Amino acid sequence: MIRVMIADDHHLVREGIRALLEKPRDIEVVGEAENGREVVGLAQTLKPDVLVMDISMPELNGIQALKSLYGRGLGIETVILSMHTDDVLVRKAVQYGAKCYLPKGAVFDELLFAIRAASRGAAYFSPAISQYLSGHSCATSAEDSGSEPNGLRLTPRELQVLQLISHGKTNNEMSAVLKISVKTVERHRTHLMAKLKARNLVELIRAAVKRNLIDLET
Repeated sequence: MIRVMIADDHHLVREGIRALLEKPRDIEVVGEAENGREVVGLAQTLKPDVLVMDISMPELNGIQALKSLYGRGLGIETVILSMHTDDVLVRKAVQYGAKCYLPKGAVFDELLFAIRAASRGAAYFSPAISQYLSGHSCATSAEDSGSEPNGLRLTPRELQVLQLISHGKTNNEMSAVLKISVKTVERHRTHLMAKLKARNLVELIRAAVKRNLIDLET
């Protein structure tokens, strides 16, 4: 069971997210916060697996709350769900440990996907944000979130492709979901095969599961 805490200063938004998250059997909403200071206090008390948080909140904003929680060893992974997707905020969120970043225009399935990815310690970024990460200085921090002590590093885009592969998506389907060309999808698949030392799809999935990069039950 993935224990989720929701943080947003709008009651209707929190209520809507809670209602949607009550449907999946593997998710339990354990608490809500309406400002950043409350986030810091409740997170330390409730210790959720995943924190779904907005950036714009009173008292402490989402970035300040992240910074306060960062390094406390609570084991909480964060999914940022915000209307703000500018370079500086994305960079700071990643810097202070956010695993996933989605715009508020994201569909519920994508939010659910991100929550499950974060619960496994994997990164997920919306296609537009992932493109930004691929070409800017905070990409290193994002890649580190998918790294292991043995030196394996997967970029946010590679993690997205890997997760979609685990869901049985074809190259054409992944191209449509991620809004990239089929050739680009194929290139990412090739990189994944090389990085995970897999000779075929079965070995790729097996290696990803072994490293806790994906969960076939989701």
